[in-house]
Amino acid sequence: MGTAGTGAVDWLRFSASFLLVLVLLAGMLWLLRRMKSLQVRHSGPALLEVRETIHISPRQKVALLRVGTKHVLVGISAQQLTALGEIDLETAPQGHASET
Repeated sequence: MGTAGTGAVDWLRFSASFLLVLVLLAGMLWLLRRMKSLQVRHSGPALLEVRETIHISPRQKVALLRVGTKHVLVGISAQQLTALGEIDLETAPQGHASET
């Protein structure tokens, strides 16, 4: 006898719960964006830049980094970063540089 009313209450409860989840999600997204905009931004030229990256295997790659005025070749794996050496780009042959 009360099955029609119970179904309507369940549907209303489900709708209200779903709406609450959407409102909470929107609030969290807004909060994350606001927190990101509050981060201190570095003014001036960037001191660190990834110039080029080459993937050696799925979990290993080699990257050329510009640190200030120096260029450093770095090996990157899942567990560590290893500085492979510094490169003087004034004497190195100029080639195609693609940034990733």
